[in-house]
Order: sequence, then structure tokens, then C-alpha cells
Amino acid sequence: MYRILKTRQLTPVTRLYVVDAPLVARSARPGQFIILRVADHGERIPVTITDFDPAAGTVTIVVQEVGKTTRWLAQLNEGDFIRDFAGPLGQPVPLPEKGRVALVGGGFGTAAILTIAKALKEVPGVHTDAIVGARNKDLLILTEEVGAAVDGFYPCTDDGSEGFKGFVTTMLQQKIIAGEGYELVIAIGPMPMMRAVAEVTRPFGIYTLASMDPIMLDGTGMCGACRVRVGSDTKFACVDGPCFDAHKVDFDEVSRRTKMYMSEERVAMERYTQECQCAKASAAR
Repeated sequence: MYRILKTRQLTPVTRLYVVDAPLVARSARPGQFIILRVADHGERIPVTITDFDPAAGTVTIVVQEVGKTTRWLAQLNEGDFIRDFAGPLGQPVPLPEKGRVALVGGGFGTAAILTIAKALKEVPGVHTDAIVGARNKDLLILTEEVGAAVDGFYPCTDDGSEGFKGFVTTMLQQKIIAGEGYELVIAIGPMPMMRAVAEVTRPFGIYTLASMDPIMLDGTGMCGACRVRVGSDTKFACVDGPCFDAHKVDFDEVSRRTKMYMSEERVAMERYTQECQCAKASAAR
């Protein structure tokens, strides 16, 4: 059992959790993830590590409510327990020793670039820019934390309510054309966004990593559910990733696989909603 020490509402559907997990915190590295299970009969879901503090023994994650399990998790508060919190899993992001890096975060993917930004800040020879985006300013998350960890911070909103009006890909392209000289771009966020980032950097030959979050079960590579085609090779996101060369990832295949169980996910969500309504009705009697 893992105690939730702190929670923070970032948007109406996005929440931050600081979890007491000393063994995970001790071994965690930027870019890795954990797999959690809310309760005994819950499903296992992967969540990227937002931050970790080995001295305090804490791991921070950010979760967006998109289905039954994330909605269930959102009901937990400070002092409550998460049944399982396994990790760290996956390979750390390979960090350069010098050069210019652009971290591109879309939506709640911004949370996932924080630990990478903090690690790069400790490397004297690296200049790091963060380009983060959301539909509007109210959906931008962790802007102060990410902004403090990078050399250049560039928020983007679809409606122009904060920072640059437009997509993160447009801002990235403009900065590349302006001569920023990025040698590495790391994109974390929705699949279409990461795919678009790859197409922006491809003509310039900039090495680009995308963090894959396909369907994942055990996190050990044994089930094969999280396989990703990278060039001519089949990789497993849980043990070989989650970050892969974005110019080689078969985004069409990944997109198809992430939609395979949409009907089952919808049924599970409907059943969970009904159970919650019944519980509320019983409590009101």
C-alpha cells in the first residue's frame, strides 16, 4: 500500500499526486514510469513519473481523468492509499552532455517533461527550451515548475489566451527556422502531436524522441501488448522504451492499437458511473 501525501488539482480533469514510495524514488530516472493499481480488483495503468525525491522518498505523478481507473483514482485524497505502485519501469531518457534541447509537451504531457528538464538543468553544457501547449491558459499545467527548470519557456494556446497563439509544432518550427540549432527534441503528449513534431524536425535532420504510451499490462515485456514498430524492429514500450526515435516509429500502427478496446473502455466507464450513482443514492436514503 502506498500513501498519498499530497494532492493538487491542476485542471478540472487533471490532478497531481505526491506518493510515499521510497524504493521507487531511490531508483527513478528521468523518462521512466510506474504502473499503479487503485485497489485489489482494479486494472493496472502506466503513468509517467513527473518528479521524484530520493531523500524524501516521494514520487510525483500527474493523472488525467480519461476512463474508469483514472476517474477512480481521482476520488482518492491525501492520506488515502494506492494498492500497487510498481516501478520505476522502462528505460531512462538518454540525456546529452552538451548542445541545445527542445522539450515539447502537449496537454498533460507537460508534466512528463518536468523531470527531464530538471535533470538537464544540472548539465552545464546543455541549453534547454520547453515548448508546452494546451487549448487555453486554464489547461496549461506546471508552468512555474517547468519554466524554472529550463532556459527558455514558450507556452502555446489554441485560443491565444496565454503565450503564443497556435500549436506547439508551429512554435517549434519557427524556432528551428530562426536558427535555434536544436540537436535533440523530446516530445511527450497526445499521439497526433508527437507525430506532428516528428514531421517538423524530419526535414532538418534533428534527432527526435517520442514517448510511447500504448496499451500496457504487466510492464515486463512478457505480455507483448505494448509492442511498437520502430523502423524494421518490433520493440516493447515497457522495457525498450517508452522513448523511441520518432522518425522511425510507425504511428499508424500505434494509433490503431490504442483504439482496439475503445468499446470495452466505454462499457467499463458506463458501469462505473452507474455504480457511483447507485452508491450515492443508497447513501442518501
